[in-house]
Amino acid sequence: VQLQAFGGGSVQIGGSLRLSCAASGGTFSRYSMGWFRQAPGKEREFVAAIRSSGGNTYHADSVKGRFTISRDNAKSMVYLQMNSLRPEDTANYYCAAGSRIILSSIRNDRAYDYWGQGTLVTVSS
Repeated sequence: VQLQAFGGGSVQIGGSLRLSCAASGGTFSRYSMGWFRQAPGKEREFVAAIRSSGGNTYHADSVKGRFTISRDNAKSMVYLQMNSLRPEDTANYYCAAGSRIILSSIRNDRAYDYWGQGTLVTVSS
């Protein structure tokens, strides 16, 4: 499975962005999808995940109520709508796919098999 994330950019505090991730080369509907981010000098952290059917979503506490993950299996796409952006949201954002992820591991980056190249989000005043 190949993943390509896009949609990052520079935005002011309180602004919005929608990240997209296009998948190819596999049966997209079989995969749980996740978004992770990594800020300079920090470890990669979980942002959000969605199950293969789209029926279950999970968000990190730091983004809950501001970010929303969604997917379109017909288009092999996963999205991350980011609202009320803060400077601490500045990071490279990565999409990831995993075919056999148990619930307890959904927030663990080691549970994911495939990764996109990342898209940079910069939030500033």
